[in-house]
Amino acid sequence: MSAPLLEASGLQLRFGAVRALDGVDIEIFPGEVVAIVGESGSGKSTLLRVLAGQRNAEAGRVLYRDPAGEELDIHALSEAGRRQLMRSDWGFVHQNARDGLRMGISAGGNIGERLMAAGNRNYGHIRSTAAEWMGRVEMDPGRIDEPPKNFSGGMQQRLQIARCLVTSPRLVFMDEPTGGLDVSVQAKLLDLIRNLVSELGLAVFFVTHDIAAARLLSHRIVVMRHGRVVEEGLADRVLDDPRHAYTQLLVSSVLAA
Repeated sequence: MSAPLLEASGLQLRFGAVRALDGVDIEIFPGEVVAIVGESGSGKSTLLRVLAGQRNAEAGRVLYRDPAGEELDIHALSEAGRRQLMRSDWGFVHQNARDGLRMGISAGGNIGERLMAAGNRNYGHIRSTAAEWMGRVEMDPGRIDEPPKNFSGGMQQRLQIARCLVTSPRLVFMDEPTGGLDVSVQAKLLDLIRNLVSELGLAVFFVTHDIAAARLLSHRIVVMRHGRVVEEGLADRVLDDPRHAYTQLLVSSVLAA
């Protein structure tokens, strides 16, 4: 088996008396999709932000293996180093698309901005690539010059995904990417994400409270409760034969719905 792309060990973080992360160990391998599931307040979104270098833990380490095979301590990097990593090797898809888009520039500009941050300077190439990616996320390339505010919530999320993936990152963090959308929109967006992740061979940390989405997208599931990992394993095994009482409760609540 190849070495982990990213691995974290002993992550600890408190918010007052609340243990948001309580000794979390987690890893992800190239091309693997890992779903982090649990109820609200379980620590899953906090974990995602610590892994992505957006928040520091009080204890523990997050190590990322770059394309040259060198291990980088994420929380020892400078702010500029983290930004560069997020512009190149990493991507982050927010639950609210507006948090991941520049609302004051065009749809094409949003996609092109990330290409420019990665060093692209040819305007014609940037524009044609932006149009191509709008098509890949099932948006009308003819609307390339329209601002994000002209699009529905589901289309804004598609635009955020195009912006995130246009530079072919190796690792993508997704925080409830279908949360807040209508059920029919969620289903189409999940199918799009699944196809793109498979096509591009991405490694993905995917936070969700939706068990069905976890089954559809992930190879492996990590179950969190009160800041701890209580169960993890291959997606079908965890969902079809849950071992921990909390996981059993999560799965049974979906079946009863």
